[in-house]
Amino acid sequence: MTTRSQLLKGILDACVMEVIREEAIYGYELSQKLQQVGLHDISDGTIYPVLLRLQKNGFIKGEMKPSPTGPNRKYYYLTDRGKEELEKLALEWMLVSEPVSKLLKRG
Repeated sequence: MTTRSQLLKGILDACVMEVIREEAIYGYELSQKLQQVGLHDISDGTIYPVLLRLQKNGFIKGEMKPSPTGPNRKYYYLTDRGKEELEKLALEWMLVSEPVSKLLKRG
């Protein structure tokens, strides 16, 4: 596992929930959106375990809906509990990332 992958693993839940907060989304589309913002290390194989964990924790819910181009798709929505968790994670990220960035920019 690369250093980048290890760093990303700690904040991936928040990234996934942020994308889902913006709109209901299915797994493959979620993976594409994360890659579009520069998270190219995120594959479908990484996304689905995260979605399952978030769903088990009650942060997201899934709902099967018809697809215009094939079989039904499971769309994910952020729950109220997920919104609270996302706010908490975002704050914690800011509290860690800002001082670390300052330290690393000193040199």
